[in-house]
Amino acid sequence: MDRAEDLLVIQEHLEGLLEAVVSLAEDLSLEAVLDRVVHSACDLLDARYGALGVIGEDGQLNHFITVGIEEEGVRRIGDLPTGQGVLGLLIREPRPLRLHDLGQHMASAGFPEGHPAMSSFLGVPIRVREKVFGNLYLTEKVGGQDFTDEDEDLAVALAAAAGLAIQNARLFEDKTRRQRWLEAGMSVNEHLITAPFPQAGGLELIAEQALTVSAAALVVGASPGPDGILRCTTSAGALAVPAGQRVPGPVMTAVLQTGQGFRARTSAAVFDADTAAKIGPVMIVALGYKATPNGILIMARPEGADPFSEAELESATVFGTQAGLALDLSRANRRQEELALSVDRERIARDLHDRVIQRLFAMGLGLQTLRRFIGVTEAQQRITTMTMELDETIRELRDTIYSLQSGRIDGGSLTDLIAHTVREGTAGTSIALDLQFTGPVDRVVPAEVADHLLAVLAEGVSNTARHSGADTLSIGVSALDGTVEVLIVDDGRGFDRPERISGLSNLHHRAAAVGGTCTIDSTPGHGTRIRWTAPTTERPATEATA
Repeated sequence: MDRAEDLLVIQEHLEGLLEAVVSLAEDLSLEAVLDRVVHSACDLLDARYGALGVIGEDGQLNHFITVGIEEEGVRRIGDLPTGQGVLGLLIREPRPLRLHDLGQHMASAGFPEGHPAMSSFLGVPIRVREKVFGNLYLTEKVGGQDFTDEDEDLAVALAAAAGLAIQNARLFEDKTRRQRWLEAGMSVNEHLITAPFPQAGGLELIAEQALTVSAAALVVGASPGPDGILRCTTSAGALAVPAGQRVPGPVMTAVLQTGQGFRARTSAAVFDADTAAKIGPVMIVALGYKATPNGILIMARPEGADPFSEAELESATVFGTQAGLALDLSRANRRQEELALSVDRERIARDLHDRVIQRLFAMGLGLQTLRRFIGVTEAQQRITTMTMELDETIRELRDTIYSLQSGRIDGGSLTDLIAHTVREGTAGTSIALDLQFTGPVDRVVPAEVADHLLAVLAEGVSNTARHSGADTLSIGVSALDGTVEVLIVDDGRGFDRPERISGLSNLHHRAAAVGGTCTIDSTPGHGTRIRWTAPTTERPATEATA
């Protein structure tokens, strides 16, 4: 009779195991699979408490799922286990472990305050592709009994099935995650390549897409200015960073220079102590290839969140490269369109001058000659009026021709006019140009200051193009803390006394006219550095801590 009962128990256990294995195959979400593994193990082996600890790349527990302890009890216990005591033993020696009394084992580190009492214990490793993924822990077999050899065999079998289910769930999540990154990259590319003015909102869109796909709490886009310092150009998320704030750190610079992505379990390796206390895992990718002027993208999750995986870093790196290339292509398209528009403007201006104005001038002369043949005073006055109207029309046409040739279009933004002024000043040269904007330049610079700023740029760029013999020219325009700053740096031959150059001396007068400052540093063989500042209508911004 005992033999028959044993067979029935074995049959029940096998049926329970089969049911558990089938149930594991029903879920594709990794979190759901892990939760189901623990519940199935507790049901199958009559355990009051169960847990599954996921081992991170650093060999420590980075995720812990419990069954049998109420949420309030979990909160009282506090932080998740660190992998000490018997739990750490299973991490170091991944093989099944059965104990009569968990607290009496030599490796036991005791229980934290608020933790329920536990005696009988069974722990088995869970392997995914021959690598230990984590451990399944069961305690307090119902009835106060110890776990048996058969329980251990069932737990090992369940762990093997769990390994396959976890593998499938991870593959599905990786595929889904890659798909989302790919779709985000396609959305960014479409916007940057097709939008009429992509640069205005391109970086914001990149940050927003990365925020959604990466499950981050903060995304910062940072690019280097003419001084080589990384500054925030855009940010998204609950901990948004003000535009123009410095983004220091050798890790950021290394990512920018090498194009190689970076990830860390905590942000302490990247941010200062105050900022690191607010955020958790971090990931950084370049917006393009190494030394890209587009800068970098920094993604940070909340404190205590899961760290970024290697697969996520790979997908984010591809996203950053695609977004950077789209930025480069949009700029090239914009320059091509501006060049075509400039050619059309020149043709129209030439036609107006060579044909229309000459014909109007001839008509005016013809009207003047009629005065000799007409004696009526009223008719002569009418001819005079018509001649004056033709003269006024000619003046208006000449003004139009000038505006077409200079490219100053009414309604154009200040950044557009700055870009045009710089390109026009370097046209026909082989100078490598780097132009960077920081802060709300279009919004806060008054019209009077803008006029002086454009003239300063024109004179500074003209000096570099005509006199310096420079190979590179870096220009930065920033609007921060109530001040607009223009920084012009070239690697030309330099000057002994730059203030003696008439064009450059005008920069001081223009700064004084708007209550600003101007400094010009130049020595022979070391290039020239011009820094010109003026107050804006913007109030000084408070320094952020993140």
